[in-house]
Amino acid sequence: MAYFPKIMDSSERGLKIVADVLVALLLLVFAIVFFGVLGGLVAFIILESALLAVDYLVPDADSAGTAIR
Repeated sequence: MAYFPKIMDSSERGLKIVADVLVALLLLVFAIVFFGVLGGLVAFIILESALLAVDYLVPDADSAGTAIR
């Protein structure tokens, strides 16, 4: 599934980005609480790297080598 489907308007796109940023901040807070400041930052970087790698490596069912912007 594309991150931004063609039928999504700009206000929905903006809200989706805001929601993603808030979830990332929540993950960062949890990581810092559980592992301390240094360990939390390292855990957050590893977790976000893994999530972005999965998004990048898993092919979309409807993509034909093009990006939706």
